[in-house]
Amino acid sequence: MSEHVGSGTALLLVAHGSRREASNDEVRAVAQKLAALAGERFSQVDAAFLELAEPSIPDGIARCCERGAQRVLVLPYFLSAGRHVVTDIPSDVDQGRTRCPEVAVELCGYLGGSEAMPELLLELAAKAG
Repeated sequence: MSEHVGSGTALLLVAHGSRREASNDEVRAVAQKLAALAGERFSQVDAAFLELAEPSIPDGIARCCERGAQRVLVLPYFLSAGRHVVTDIPSDVDQGRTRCPEVAVELCGYLGGSEAMPELLLELAAKAG
């Protein structure tokens, strides 16, 4: 991703969702931290959920569109390429594209697939001992 993706670009952080509202709030807090770190790289940063919490992925995409996004980057906050990453999220993103055909909606790679993960895990382990 380029350093400056554009002021009309929204970032939608997508997590599984939980019956435990505090867990959903953690995801929302990560989205807020991303917004603060990103500065002007994104016109908006928000969170959406695959299930068990609101907004859903299609609703989250629609909300970004309603707020004026020209482009929506959907970032899966998942650790492995299981069924949700491979099938469910792309399906929900397609539903979002249908609701906002005039907006470019792109699915990013998932968190666990990032080349930065091994270094992050080692950093976490080093803090433990």
